[in-house]
Amino acid sequence: MIRLLLIDDDVTLTTLLAEYLQKDGFHLTVINDGIIGLRSCQQQQFDLIILDVMMPQLDGISVLKQLRHFSNVPVIMLTARGEDLDKVIGLELGADDYIAKPCLPRELSARIKAILRRVQQNNSQTELKLGALHIKPVNRSVSLHQQIIELTGAEFNILYLLTQYAGTIVSKAELSQQALGKPLGSYDRNIDVHISHIRQKLGKPPAGQQWITSVRGKGYQFTYPFGGGA
Repeated sequence: MIRLLLIDDDVTLTTLLAEYLQKDGFHLTVINDGIIGLRSCQQQQFDLIILDVMMPQLDGISVLKQLRHFSNVPVIMLTARGEDLDKVIGLELGADDYIAKPCLPRELSARIKAILRRVQQNNSQTELKLGALHIKPVNRSVSLHQQIIELTGAEFNILYLLTQYAGTIVSKAELSQQALGKPLGSYDRNIDVHISHIRQKLGKPPAGQQWITSVRGKGYQFTYPFGGGA
């Protein structure tokens, strides 16, 4: 059974979500405190974590930041409607998705299933070796020059999709749909934020080359070791 952890201090909302998610077949642990929730992440294994941004003592952004020091478990952030800054910060710290509160239990369940489905699909796919870059979908690991690169679930999905089509431009709409499991919104910068993070984590390639190039109006292209401009 899929094990979920819901960390949110809103008892009324967590009760509503818990009832629906459990009926939908998930094993759910609910914790109403960020500090205790983080401790549970360290002590137990979960398939996905649902994390509220606004909590007393230890807020969701702080929990996520500490969580990413020891785990790449998929995370969905619950944010107040219109809090774009929270969304951007969450994505930069490694959140896989976000959903505005108040949220419909059915929508949250659909987002959870989409993320877990992508994880399962990646686990059954082929290993890729591109120069010194080695990607293993079976354990969702990425190494460069035999050094492990820590990526979030969303970052892994995007990088794997780009490397599958290395040398070919992949549109942001396709990246959003296939890697994040949702349509690209009109002002959606999620893909751009994730790409920026991937570039930072991979570091600088040899002079004159790029790992991932931006093609204005078209999308992104994995170019190294095939060459390419800025």
